[in-house]
Amino acid sequence: MPDFPHKARFEDVISVGETEKALHVEVDGNAYWVPKSQIDDDSEVWLAHQEGTLIVSEWWAEKRGLV
Repeated sequence: MPDFPHKARFEDVISVGETEKALHVEVDGNAYWVPKSQIDDDSEVWLAHQEGTLIVSEWWAEKRGLV
């Protein structure tokens, strides 16, 4: 996983599923598919059925209106 210079951090995220290339997560009660390429190395959530802090690229989070 990459280490992004500009990151967005989300607490209390639940991963509800995944595919080979994306993770299905719930952020603040809303569901999103996050490309695994946009999940930062420091993220606690990077596989299905994990809970914790999700850290993604700020670019991806801005495109989804999360920041």
